[in-house]
Amino acid sequence: MSILINKNSEVIVQGITGRDGSFHAQQMIEYGTNIVGGVTPGKGGQTILDRPVFNSVAEAVDATGADVSVMYVPAKFAKAAIIDAAQSTISLLVVITEGIPTLDVLEGYEALQAKGIRMIGPNCPGLITPGASKVGIMPGSIHAPGRVGVVSRSGTLTYEIVKALTDAGIGQSTCIGIGGDPVIGSKFIDILTLFEEDAETDAVVMVGEIGGQDEVKAAEFFQSHMSKPVIGFLAGLTAPPGRRMGHAGAIVGGEDDTADAKRARLEAAGIPVAPIISEVTPLVKQALGG
Repeated sequence: MSILINKNSEVIVQGITGRDGSFHAQQMIEYGTNIVGGVTPGKGGQTILDRPVFNSVAEAVDATGADVSVMYVPAKFAKAAIIDAAQSTISLLVVITEGIPTLDVLEGYEALQAKGIRMIGPNCPGLITPGASKVGIMPGSIHAPGRVGVVSRSGTLTYEIVKALTDAGIGQSTCIGIGGDPVIGSKFIDILTLFEEDAETDAVVMVGEIGGQDEVKAAEFFQSHMSKPVIGFLAGLTAPPGRRMGHAGAIVGGEDDTADAKRARLEAAGIPVAPIISEVTPLVKQALGG
C-alpha cells in the first residue's frame, strides 16, 4: 500500500513544454508514472513526449481523468497555475517550483483548500511510492519498495537517508518532501496522519531542521495519536541563531526553534533522534525489532 500516489495515479504536468517540465516528465515516464498529459496555457492542442497538451488543468482533467498534477511553472506564473489547478477536480497538487512569493502561495493555497485539494510544496522534491509512481524530481534509482515511510523538509537529506535505508535492505512505502518554505501546503502532522492510517507502513523517518515549530507539533501529535514508531533527524545543530540556512523557513527565531531544543522535545515525546545521518538506519532497525 502507499499514501497519496500509487501505480494507478493519473498525473498531468503543469509546465510540460518548458525545459524543466519536459525533462522531469520524461524521467517520471521512464520510472513508470502514468503521465496522461500536460498543461501550458496557449499551447493546447500540441503534443510532447507523445502526451497531449492542454490550456488548463480543468481541460486536461476532463479529457484524461487525471487526479494528480505536478507543477514546474516559473515562480512569477506560479500563483496563476495553482489557482488554475484549484479550478479542477484533482485531489493532489505537487508544487516543485521554488522562489514563489509567500503571499502568492497563501492565495493559491486558500483556493486549493476551498476545493479540498491537498498541496505538497512549494520548493520541494515531490514524492515517490517506490516501484509504483514518482511525482517530482526524486531520483528513482535509490528507492526500494518496503514498509518505512519518509517525510522530510529537505530534499537532499531525504536522498541521503533513503539511500542508506535501501543499502541496508530497508525499503520505503512512500517518501515525501514537504518543502522548506515558511508556508507549505502539507505539514509533518498531515503526513504522519496518513502514515499512521496506512496498514503497510510500519515505521516513519521524519527529517526536520531549524526554524518554526512543525517538529514540536509533530512530537505532540506522535505522543497522543500514533502507535507506529517515528525516528527523527534534525539538520542545523551548528547553525548560528538569526542566520538563514538554505531554506527560507530554516531560520531560528527563538530558543524553541533551535535544533537542540527540537531534539529535546522529540526525545521527550518518545521519538529517538539520530545525531548524524549514518545513525538513522540503526534506529530504524531497532524500531522494527531488527
